[in-house]
Amino acid sequence: MSLTEEFFGFCAGGELRFQRCGDCGRWRHPPRLLCAGCGSAAWSWERSARRGVIFSWTVTHQAMAPVFAERVPYAIVVTELDEGVRLVSGAHDLPLDELRLGLPVEVGFEVESDRVGRPFVRPVEG
Repeated sequence: MSLTEEFFGFCAGGELRFQRCGDCGRWRHPPRLLCAGCGSAAWSWERSARRGVIFSWTVTHQAMAPVFAERVPYAIVVTELDEGVRLVSGAHDLPLDELRLGLPVEVGFEVESDRVGRPFVRPVEG
């Protein structure tokens, strides 16, 4: 199983997990074999708090895959999570005119199968 498959498998189970270096403790995403900070091959999958803030976004007006056609226009959001990892995902329950830098969000999942879940962000309640 590839590292990417493992990541999306955790999402299918309702967990957001990222690799964390076993030597320097640095969080990393997307998944890879070696730490960009220290070069170590020691790592483990660690749970994320699933919270962060919007770092950037773009609005898509043309779906490149049929599964997204009903959603256009929609936002693709870069979220800076509490762990420092940046996650690219879609957004739910967030009108395009309410997107703003620093908006607190939390991560949820669209489960496609028992092996694939897609993360998305939504505004934090309250």
